[in-house]
Amino acid sequence: MGINYFSNPIMLIVDTVFSLYISAVMLRFLLQWCRADFRNPISKFLIAITHPPLKIMRRFIPSIGNIDTSSLVLMMAVQLLADVSMGLLQGASMSIGGLILITFAQLIGLLLNVLFYAVFARTLLSWFNQGSFKDISMLLYSLTEPMLKICRAMLPNLGGMDLSVIVAILGLQLAEMLILPPLYQLASLIS
Repeated sequence: MGINYFSNPIMLIVDTVFSLYISAVMLRFLLQWCRADFRNPISKFLIAITHPPLKIMRRFIPSIGNIDTSSLVLMMAVQLLADVSMGLLQGASMSIGGLILITFAQLIGLLLNVLFYAVFARTLLSWFNQGSFKDISMLLYSLTEPMLKICRAMLPNLGGMDLSVIVAILGLQLAEMLILPPLYQLASLIS
């Protein structure tokens, strides 16, 4: 048995725990930015698991307008800690600049994925009775409507057909293809 026998399961657990927490902070940031209903049970859960570190950070890092900068700093710090932890478990070394760029790229990738899956889930839920999915539907609406409104404004009136979802999904996929590879390549050059 090699060293990978033990390090791979540990890396899976570490990556999963960090990814779930970073996703929770990202969702809280986005829902706060979109002014979603925080009386929703899902919002209450996100607040409960992200509030302890944010309560401390808000003493030192003020919000700028409706942008919760302490959530942004927390996401960056936790993602940086995750990248350092994974690097140590893999035995890899990286420069500070490369590490910061990779952290930034991963957060942008997470943002694009969250928005993609939110649009996709909203589209799927629109086909079903909203009664049992009311809480999640309202959050998905709050999260995706600003982006879909911009997409609707770019499209001509198609007589009741709403293709804004297709434009949004295509735009998010293009953004991922055009933004992330140069950031990762630059990070590898710096390292």
